[in-house]
Amino acid sequence: METTILEAKQTNLNTIGLDKKHAKELAKKLNVLLANYSVFYQNVRGYHWNLKGENFFELHVKFEELYSHLYKKIDVIAERIATLGFIANHNFSVYHLESRIIEQTDVEGDISAAEDIVESLYKVIAIEREILSFATEMKDAGTYQLIGDVIKAEEKIAWMYRAYLAK
Repeated sequence: METTILEAKQTNLNTIGLDKKHAKELAKKLNVLLANYSVFYQNVRGYHWNLKGENFFELHVKFEELYSHLYKKIDVIAERIATLGFIANHNFSVYHLESRIIEQTDVEGDISAAEDIVESLYKVIAIEREILSFATEMKDAGTYQLIGDVIKAEEKIAWMYRAYLAK
């Protein structure tokens, strides 16, 4: 039986039928993921804009593909936070405090950019696995499926960048 909005207000369930306390904790975890994606996104934009060298043409396109991918993930994560009934953080001052990914200030070259991308992917995948585990515990199929799909995509991108680095 579905929970109505009125029933949700009278119980410990939110409007999509999840425990409010657990949904709040999940929203916090998703906001940390959002912070990491936002810093990662901006780093990749910087690589795209500022890269020079013999691999410029190849990587310029790949970095654009990656930041477009990250932008879409930022949006779906923020929308999931809103679906859970919470506010998606949108301040870079908060992102810098919550992100495990460090803002890159210099683009040293194609290899260092690709290495940073792989490292950043591993960081977001680790956060996503934490969220996946928590979503499983709270029986939140929506977040579980969303994050599972994201992990699959990120693992493939990490593999491709590792393959590039193995040249």
